[in-house]
Amino acid sequence: MLATFVVANNMIGSGFFLLPASLASQGGVTALSWLLGTVIAVILGGAFARLARDYPQLDCPDDYVRPSLGRDMGFLATTLYWASSWIGNNAIAVAAFGYLVTLMPLDGTDTSVRIAGQVSLIWLMFGINLMGPRKVATFQSFCVVFGLLPVAVVLIGGWGHFDADLYREAWNVTGESDASVVIANLAPIFWAFVGLETGAMVAGIVRDPDKNVPRATLAGILLAGVVYLLSSVLVMGIVPAAELAASSAPFALVAGSIFGPWAIPVIAAAAALKATGTLGGWMLVSGESGARAAMRGYLPAIFGRLFANGAAGWGLMFVALAMTAIAFVTLAPTVAGQFETIIGMVVLLVVLAYVAAGLSLLVGTPQRPSGLKEKLLGIGALLACSLLIFSSPLNLIGGAAGVALVAWILFRVFGRKTA
Repeated sequence: MLATFVVANNMIGSGFFLLPASLASQGGVTALSWLLGTVIAVILGGAFARLARDYPQLDCPDDYVRPSLGRDMGFLATTLYWASSWIGNNAIAVAAFGYLVTLMPLDGTDTSVRIAGQVSLIWLMFGINLMGPRKVATFQSFCVVFGLLPVAVVLIGGWGHFDADLYREAWNVTGESDASVVIANLAPIFWAFVGLETGAMVAGIVRDPDKNVPRATLAGILLAGVVYLLSSVLVMGIVPAAELAASSAPFALVAGSIFGPWAIPVIAAAAALKATGTLGGWMLVSGESGARAAMRGYLPAIFGRLFANGAAGWGLMFVALAMTAIAFVTLAPTVAGQFETIIGMVVLLVVLAYVAAGLSLLVGTPQRPSGLKEKLLGIGALLACSLLIFSSPLNLIGGAAGVALVAWILFRVFGRKTA
């Protein structure tokens, strides 16, 4: 049960709080994208659950990739996962400040205000991470408890205000076919499922991992998928799509429509708190995964230097600086626009790391030959990843492929020869 909630909590973050605004510009038909995205996540979760049985002590992709596919693929999977974690942190910062700004006497549509707020959050979380993993875990636990409870009230109490006619009117506002809209939104929606692999990553501390890791992974994915689907349908049946699409805090907007103006700051504060906790937690993941990559010779050794309290301080410094640069590069006229740009690239980078998991199951090793079940899971994972890649814009596909190619060339030229 605890492992199930670990998996679900690592997924329910900025995507849950801000995707309703991004998807409102497409319409209620995106509910079908949520269903298909959940199926894809379950397939990939099954692949990671199987890998966890063979590698119960794994703490980075290299642990299960290198034995099957070699050091070069181990490098790509590890470093792309690391890069996706800290680039994705920017999307979380965008979502957190989008809600936070509604509590302040500031103009949330002013790009200079947004960039200042996002950068401030990034460096605040950097400071908290320097205190060590234990402090981050305490802070994140506080944010989860007090951040999700008010939102749960909205999800439960909002159905009495659901307007089926309003939802039907905005079923598809794009002018394109339903199938085109469903496929085109798969990659953005899958952002909300990034983190599905964390059940496998903690297999070493789960009792009876052969049974409980698959159960926790699949149950956590299904729990998150149900929450995503219900919340997406709910908000589009309470607030007109145009208003949702323009909002930086869609859940606060919905709460105001249900309970009155007093609920807007309450929900905004809760959502901002949960998203901020998620940002702190994923920054910790970025620092830790960078340290693991450095210890394997995939990143400069300085990334692997830990402070006495366990914080990967130097790696976190790079992450914070890089995130600050990305905040400026991806700045867009609206919060939803900036959010979509970031998550599009992140999903492709993390999917390339997921491809390595599918290939590892398909190929196997001399010590762990791939049986029929492993081959089927591997093929399923590769097909799921192919669909996510196919649904992405060509410019983002080219960008992700370019990042992978440049990283590999640098590794072959400058990387340590043994690790």
